[in-house]
Amino acid sequence: MVLEYRKRSGIAMNEVIIQAQDLVKIYKSKKGIFSSRKEEVKALDHVSFEIKKGQIVGLIGESGCGKTTVGKALLNLLPVDGGKVIFQGKCIYDIDNHKMCSYKEMEQLRRHMQIIFQNPASCLNPKKNVEQLVSEGVKKHKICSKSEVREYCLNILKQCGLEEKCLLNYPSELSGGQKQRVGIARALALNPEFIVCDEITASLDVSVQAQILNLLLDIKEERGMTYLFISHNLDIVKGMCDEVIIMYKGCIVEKAKSEELFEQPKHPYTELLLKSLPAAYPDQKKTGYETKQIIMNAEGQGCLFASRCKYAKKECRERVPQMKEIGKEHWVACHQAVQMTN
Repeated sequence: MVLEYRKRSGIAMNEVIIQAQDLVKIYKSKKGIFSSRKEEVKALDHVSFEIKKGQIVGLIGESGCGKTTVGKALLNLLPVDGGKVIFQGKCIYDIDNHKMCSYKEMEQLRRHMQIIFQNPASCLNPKKNVEQLVSEGVKKHKICSKSEVREYCLNILKQCGLEEKCLLNYPSELSGGQKQRVGIARALALNPEFIVCDEITASLDVSVQAQILNLLLDIKEERGMTYLFISHNLDIVKGMCDEVIIMYKGCIVEKAKSEELFEQPKHPYTELLLKSLPAAYPDQKKTGYETKQIIMNAEGQGCLFASRCKYAKKECRERVPQMKEIGKEHWVACHQAVQMTN
């Protein structure tokens, strides 16, 4: 079945709504069951980008590349080891300079920046019905008077395509699509300006995916919403997003306008993704990708993608590529970007 949904519309503003600067996140794990030694894994390696008001920015990469970690770090849902996040001109945290907004300030910011998770069932309390789930944040942040809460929540649910009878249903009584709509309703109930959508269509049927995507586009047009859209579905990202960010092993390797990135990828990893990852069509045939083995030195210097890159040269394993602008608003971290262009 082909996924059919409306394409994005509207023009993004020039105002930056959220900005990440040099985000670093390190996870530590034991090397073995009986070992006391721990190894460090950089989930985020100096990740920097900004999102303008009204934009839908896609974040693409393989599983484990750090996409979800980025989304949570933006909303201060997990501690990071370095970097800074600024939301609407307010510094949420600046780890390197030991700055952090207070708990009270963060609570106020929470209503303006929300996240919708991939698996709504995991974040919906099974002991609460839909009305209780949606009204929880409304009451906490005093979005409306107590007498208006039920009517307010009902209007939000209707906007998300749910009927009044769903108010008394519990998560176990809802379908996957309905649970995701409740997750969206919970986020919208706080009237936020920015939402992180973390693989929100990954576990849904194709027809339900289209309904959810159209709902997000409707909300964007009605409220001027800004999204960070995390996904591995290239077809959806191409149709939904204004700009696209490509991540590999905790690093941003390319970012550009959606149309340009899909038509003229400048990083070998982006090229690989466009050729090999399945889109919305499960029967789409994969294209082979010839690679050349490059051995990384002991210090781990050089490009992280060098061992899989058919363009790799000596400098690729000796020097870490830095992000550089090779076209208008088209950035890439690759020594061989010019060679690829030619």
